[in-house]
Amino acid sequence: MPHPVTQTRTRLGHALFTKVAGDQGLDSRARIHLTPGPRWFEADSPIQRVHGDSSMFIGGLRALLLQSLHPLAMAGVAGHSGYRGDPWGRLARTATFLATTTFGPAEQAQETIDAIRAVHERVRGKAPDGRPYRASDPHLLAWVHAAEIDSFLRAHQRYGRRALTPAEADAYVAQASRVATALGVLEPPRTTAQLAAVLDSYRGEMAASEAALDAAAFLLHEPPLDPGSRQGYRLVAAGAVALLPRWAQQELRIGGPVTRTLGPAAGWAATRTIRWALAAVDTAGP
Repeated sequence: MPHPVTQTRTRLGHALFTKVAGDQGLDSRARIHLTPGPRWFEADSPIQRVHGDSSMFIGGLRALLLQSLHPLAMAGVAGHSGYRGDPWGRLARTATFLATTTFGPAEQAQETIDAIRAVHERVRGKAPDGRPYRASDPHLLAWVHAAEIDSFLRAHQRYGRRALTPAEADAYVAQASRVATALGVLEPPRTTAQLAAVLDSYRGEMAASEAALDAAAFLLHEPPLDPGSRQGYRLVAAGAVALLPRWAQQELRIGGPVTRTLGPAAGWAATRTIRWALAAVDTAGP
């Protein structure tokens, strides 16, 4: 009989993996990793190191919070994503997209991009202030991409197994730009300096709409989890909030001195625990 610690590790690892990847996650993983053919990115390249690390749990949450601060991007999410009704389904779709474009065969990656672009063409409407939006707008796509890549990179550099060197961080941004271009982003950043400049250029457009505040409350305080899982999630949330810039915390009315002080330690503990648990799933195959 397996040791109780081993049983706990396996149970926790499969629960985490299923939450993120969905009920068909193991089948999707096999299809992505075992299908032969050329890939967009080389094995162990910076983008594979970042997107394959457990720090993505924290980076993903930080990305959602930061992205919500663009009122038009948030209007599209609130109007079309169903994040409250099916948050885990949305998470699984996002995780599959990242895994496919990062690790999958080039043909699968392109098919995934084409499917997402088709969805983006259908997502359009008006924000509460009357401004029109469409998910295929290159300007909005550029914001979503920049906020996402900045979040993944910052989480990896703070909580990842092995931080990237400055040159590797630039390579990560450049590799991510290939996916962004395929999605319709015009001239995405290719270095960390360009990424910082892009984020700064959007600062004047940022504002926490009612939808953004509602999303932050849902993500941080109302996650659809059983009581036993919420304590661990709080560590992930604290680690994500601590990585947000001060102005974003203030806009979303989250954070504070305690989170800024203890959040990094919470994020470190959460990432170590997730990495330990998921190792049990990794031993089962790609």
